[in-house]
Amino acid sequence: MENLKIAVVGLGYVGLPVAVAFGHKHPVIGFDVNERRIETLREGFDYTNEVTTEELEKTHIDFTADPTKLKEAGFIIISVPTPIDEHNQPDLTPLLKASEMVGKNMKKGAVVVYESTVYPGTTEEKCIPALEKFSGLEGGKEFFVGYSPERINPGDKKHTFTKIKKVVSGQNEAVLDFVATVYGSVVEAGVFKATSIRVAEAAKVIENTQRDVNIALMNEIALICDRLEIDTCDVLETAGTKWNFLKFYPGLVGGHCIGVDPYYLTHKAQAVGHYPEVILAGRRINDGIGRYIARTLVKKMIQKNMPVQGGKVTVLGLTFKEDVPDLRNSKVVDVIRELQEYGIDVQVHDSCCESQEAERQYGLALTPKEELAPAHAVILAVAHTEYKEAGWKQFDKLLLDEQGIVFDIKSTLDKKAKPEKIELWRL
Repeated sequence: MENLKIAVVGLGYVGLPVAVAFGHKHPVIGFDVNERRIETLREGFDYTNEVTTEELEKTHIDFTADPTKLKEAGFIIISVPTPIDEHNQPDLTPLLKASEMVGKNMKKGAVVVYESTVYPGTTEEKCIPALEKFSGLEGGKEFFVGYSPERINPGDKKHTFTKIKKVVSGQNEAVLDFVATVYGSVVEAGVFKATSIRVAEAAKVIENTQRDVNIALMNEIALICDRLEIDTCDVLETAGTKWNFLKFYPGLVGGHCIGVDPYYLTHKAQAVGHYPEVILAGRRINDGIGRYIARTLVKKMIQKNMPVQGGKVTVLGLTFKEDVPDLRNSKVVDVIRELQEYGIDVQVHDSCCESQEAERQYGLALTPKEELAPAHAVILAVAHTEYKEAGWKQFDKLLLDEQGIVFDIKSTLDKKAKPEKIELWRL
């Protein structure tokens, strides 16, 4: 352990906090194929805003895009994305490419630990064979494998890597104990030894599936409350007075965890002959909320004799979550695309993400806030701090004649302080 050099492959929202935590106590190789990412980290800047410059300066991390550096490491952590394709099927391409690269550049006796979210069986059925193929070594004898699912919550400064209990697993008892010892050297919350790699993989994927299903229930309740013309937030606040009521809320379910991971579980379930009805029903509800929001706004505009074709709507927030710059799998895009299909002129502002990223991922041009033209309606889609602090005052300039429609998706605004001329709708 004293002379153990650790490598982290993939320096995104998951990998960088892991590298930084280990970098306080061990020499670390931080690898990423994105050379811009490496350059900015060497300069002490994390554009995901997960790690501060001060934290980076206190660590011993060799940031590199050179895969041959991995030969120096005895403990390699792979934390690359595991997305879904256009058919909602698992896309293991990044994971298998990372396994190939590590296989070509790992030394004999190395321990490789996967942190990427996968379906049960992936590590042993896909990853180990890839490592064996490209290394020429035999798994379990000449190199060893573990799995330790990530639990990073982007933007959360309370539940950080070292403060969340770490689930660990290994292909045998000796590997499990070693993996537990390595993670235990930096994780203050302690480690939990799963009984097998498959158990650890399944535990991770159901953590987010459970949240997805619960949010889907809240979204369906929101649809019902809208039909009944009662406020969903008022209903949930009232129901929440019961001691065992679970406090979930409706909303757009995007990002690279809750909106993706359930499809990994349903893929495996169907592969072994079970059709997961509840999970897929929840996915259908959550994936349809963006279109529902857009169509509801169109109806409101028609009712108020506002133009739809050529009407103007401003969308505040594009990222998948408040106060993070990550645009992956943003469901705000579903709202925008649906409005555009009605011929509405949509202008988008986001206080957290880079304009070039919005252009690259979605072909959307962001408008600076001072250049936003007054609109018939404004959708407060993502509850960034800037929008919350601005409150109702920001709509003085954002709406035509200081009146119009405001859609507050996350119920961020104080309903009681609403200006009389504005019509408010909340999910």
